[in-house]
Amino acid sequence: MNKILSRTATISAAVVAMGMIPLAGTSFAASCSGAGCDNQGPRATGCETASVSTQRTIDNNSRKAELRWASGCSAAWVRVTNNSSNSLYNSYGYIEKYDSAGKLIRSLSIRVPDTTGGSDWSNMLGGASYYYRVCISFVGNEYPMKCSTKF
Repeated sequence: MNKILSRTATISAAVVAMGMIPLAGTSFAASCSGAGCDNQGPRATGCETASVSTQRTIDNNSRKAELRWASGCSAAWVRVTNNSSNSLYNSYGYIEKYDSAGKLIRSLSIRVPDTTGGSDWSNMLGGASYYYRVCISFVGNEYPMKCSTKF
């Protein structure tokens, strides 16, 4: 009797686990929207594929920051790319969220990879009634911070 119960429990657990794995070709609904996306990852939430567009791009000494906007999630993030062969300078990309009066609400950052062609992205900031911009800065005084216009 215990063997039967054990096998039944194992099979039941496997069936439940299989139901949680999305099948290839199925759509994945984003798990957040607006300010509910604050400090969450675009890939983990499904926002990375929710009608994403690049709204602003800024380049600073061959380090690029893109303001990415997912209209399906009403959320933004910064994607950074290192297009420089010089990896001596530590650089960071930022995304900033502003209210309608121009007050900075929140900022997130991500380190630009050292390798040429390397890219990474920050967590998101969300809400359609806010303004966003991206910036690139360097540790030290080698190059001044550069920022995009707000979107």
